[in-house]
Amino acid sequence: MRSDKTVSAPLGLKIAAAGGLLFLHLPLLLIFLYAFTTEEKSYQFPPPGLTLKWFAVTWERPDVWQALWLSVRVASISTIIALVLGTLCAAAVSQTRFFGRETISLLVILPIALPGIITGIALRSAFSLADIPFSFWTIVLGHATFCIVVVYNNAVARFRRVSGSLMEASMDLGANGFQTFRYIILPNIGTALLAGGMLAFALSFDEVIVTTFTGGQQSTLPIWMLQELIRPRQRPVTNVVAMVVVIVTFLPILGAYYLTRDGDQIAGSGK
Repeated sequence: MRSDKTVSAPLGLKIAAAGGLLFLHLPLLLIFLYAFTTEEKSYQFPPPGLTLKWFAVTWERPDVWQALWLSVRVASISTIIALVLGTLCAAAVSQTRFFGRETISLLVILPIALPGIITGIALRSAFSLADIPFSFWTIVLGHATFCIVVVYNNAVARFRRVSGSLMEASMDLGANGFQTFRYIILPNIGTALLAGGMLAFALSFDEVIVTTFTGGQQSTLPIWMLQELIRPRQRPVTNVVAMVVVIVTFLPILGAYYLTRDGDQIAGSGK
């Protein structure tokens, strides 16, 4: 007979879990702390004082706004491309059977499995051979390579849970392909696409390695932060920007988690 009593975790496991969380998040907390420090040259602990002046300094820096705007534009367009291509790939792989289907699925996933430096070198070589100058669009294409994978993984998992009988019933009732997609498929995969899009945006927004090889002279916000770290007097400003990046990337990831945690409870899944 199954017991409903909650089993308490061993003390050692609790300590290990707390230690792991502290190891992961203590550096982030230090960034937040030093965004308010009055010391502008070094990371003195504890900080000699706290101030909000670095937020005002950051707000008035035009280079910060330019880098931020570039990152937002790149992430937005990369996410749109990923949503379209990733969804189409997922539909083809999950809803049809053809020779080489598993190979194609592996090739779609491969860019995110490879080290970023390999992807960056490959893209830079391809752009150079094609005589394509580095620009905003080369950054977008570079980011889209791994954003597609994120959307694809979310979409293909959801497609496989959608019963094929729903689409067959829609067609039998006279709906065309577009109507079936709009009224049957999209409501069932919508949250997975939204979650995939949020994750893709977050990954693109803070990407460094691929951007280094495809951005030319342009600086997204993460690249700007790397350049500013060599200037000691700019460390508090860099910490303020880093805190903003953490918040901007954390919110989409949190939203994606809440959107997909009940993803098995969809129409036609037999639940």
